[in-house]
Amino acid sequence: MDVKDGETVKGTNFVNLRSAGDPVELAAYYSEAGADELVFLDITASHEGRKTFTDMVTRVASTINIPFTVGGGIHELSDVERLLYAGADKVSVNSAALRRPELINEIANRFGSQVCVCAIDARETTSGWKCYLNGGRIETERGLFEWAREAADRGAGEILFTSMNHDGVKQGYANDALSRLSDELSIPIIASGGAGAPEHFRDAFLIGKSDAALAASVFHYGEIKIQELKAYLKSSGIRIRI
Repeated sequence: MDVKDGETVKGTNFVNLRSAGDPVELAAYYSEAGADELVFLDITASHEGRKTFTDMVTRVASTINIPFTVGGGIHELSDVERLLYAGADKVSVNSAALRRPELINEIANRFGSQVCVCAIDARETTSGWKCYLNGGRIETERGLFEWAREAADRGAGEILFTSMNHDGVKQGYANDALSRLSDELSIPIIASGGAGAPEHFRDAFLIGKSDAALAASVFHYGEIKIQELKAYLKSSGIRIRI
């Protein structure tokens, strides 16, 4: 769930955001509907936005009984401590880790690798997969695969890879890139960006070899029901918690 000013939003290719509802109400709904985990990303982490987001994390923690990850505006250990104290199970770092990779080591050493998710927003360009900063606004020279390997080596417990090319398009995940990440890294890979049909989730697991698949709009707008999706995946031979 992308959260902006206390409201869940969703866009296409990281732009054209539209409202998707109250994040605490959605969290309760997804928890009851059978989601395994939730991810909340504060996409406007200004000082005031950070306070609003922290309050939301506290309310979510008191409402649901499944693990959830939070990210956005995490630059130092005090930010991690604040969100874990509010009730989050894991934190996701992205731009701040690209700018200062040592942040991953610091989080892993202080709180354990299981707390640290390294989120990577990447776009496939003519010169390969490039990582982006600030919610997909700024291209960097870092390549997806070498940065993912470094993040894992520094202590990240999971990689959350979002393909900007596929985000919100609903034509399937970036399975070739996911498969390579899975082959090259020993930590779990979470697929993000591109879900539009149950078959896309299936392919993310069978072709992309991902350990988890994240989706937003197909759930927010009722296009896919979680329990129906889980039943379909189980019938496709994928081990999944029903």
